[in-house]
Amino acid sequence: MSRYASMALALIWPLLVLLLHDDIGSWPLLVIGAALLAWRMPQARYLAAAAAVLLVALGGLGHAELGMRAYPVAVNAIMLAIFLSSLWRGMPIIERLARLREPELPAAGIRYTRHVTWAWCGFFVLNGGIACWTALYASLATWTLYNGAISYGLIAIMFAGEWLLRHRMRSRLS
Repeated sequence: MSRYASMALALIWPLLVLLLHDDIGSWPLLVIGAALLAWRMPQARYLAAAAAVLLVALGGLGHAELGMRAYPVAVNAIMLAIFLSSLWRGMPIIERLARLREPELPAAGIRYTRHVTWAWCGFFVLNGGIACWTALYASLATWTLYNGAISYGLIAIMFAGEWLLRHRMRSRLS
């Protein structure tokens, strides 16, 4: 499976779960979701594999539907771990991305990227918490709506807000 195909599958995963759950059940979807999780995150291969094992373990303990629904929770937890660890080891994720466009990032830019990395950590905590709530307490339709649409809208708002803030700050500095 190509990288783009796995990304597309991951994006529509909640909708696929909603559409296929009644026909094939939780276990096959849990196994497919766990495999997708482990395979699609090469930058965090061990974390993703561990999360996939935990999801399958939930199924083994008699909670296959919860394991299947916990996929977005696992993705947020992995992203949180990646972003948090980048704050303590090496260069923060957002600084790495900023340096792709501006290799000689000024000190103010470095501080800003650190704050943005922290903001994304907060986002992953909040988004993962809501995803967890939907996995535990919401109907499958509500879980799909949040994890397959609303959370993507929130990600877009986060990106757009940061882009606007960055351009506003840059115009003030020039």
